[in-house]
Amino acid sequence: MSTFLFSETIFGPIHSRRLGSSLGVNLLPVSRKYCNFNCVYCECGANTPGGSITLPSRYEVKDALLQKLAQLHADNQPVDSITFAGNGEPTIHPDFAGIIDDVINLRSRFYPNAKVSVLSNATMINNQQVVDALKKVDMNILKLDSALDATVKAVNRPTAHYTVSDTVNLLKQFNGKFILQTMFFEGDVNGLHINNMAENELSAWLKIVDELRPQQVMIYTIDRDTPEKTLRKATHNELETIKNKILELGVNVQVSE
Repeated sequence: MSTFLFSETIFGPIHSRRLGSSLGVNLLPVSRKYCNFNCVYCECGANTPGGSITLPSRYEVKDALLQKLAQLHADNQPVDSITFAGNGEPTIHPDFAGIIDDVINLRSRFYPNAKVSVLSNATMINNQQVVDALKKVDMNILKLDSALDATVKAVNRPTAHYTVSDTVNLLKQFNGKFILQTMFFEGDVNGLHINNMAENELSAWLKIVDELRPQQVMIYTIDRDTPEKTLRKATHNELETIKNKILELGVNVQVSE
């Protein structure tokens, strides 16, 4: 198995461990990954430097989604979630806010019981338009893989300035109405051993969970091939231990293995 790219703007539905029958919305190029993180575990592989970038327009996204939803509805196919994911960070699209409005309208027309979900690395929540758009969706799923800047730098490899403290402060503007998502794993990357399940990592991360009090925490582990081949997925017991610590805080948790 190898890393892969999503070859369409609208893809699926696919079965998601966390979201059920998920119809994907990819606001990034279909020929390359385009992201402001370069995570060592990303199923889409590593960022490719240089070259031109072409993003689908708001109209193209709306038209493609309209056609797909109409087809699925006519075929009586279930859709549990319309999910912004794909080949990178969806909120970097300049028309993200407008596209969210279009998707919500189309969801209400064809699948009113489906959720609109966004999987984001939370790097753009310093942009008020992005924040306002995320507040409109049903599942605003924002990433924080570690409470330690050094680990984020090694694991997520942000392409611009990033600090955990800045991100935590920006997350507070959602007043707990978001889902915190964390990938747990262990491995060696560029000579550095990474384990965000270690005691010092976990205790610092749990303090942030308690501070933010999100509506839910999603914890998960590696499911597909990764750019770095030395990574080990978290075991069932490791995830159960983390789950129980979150529950002790009185915070809802979902586990995906």
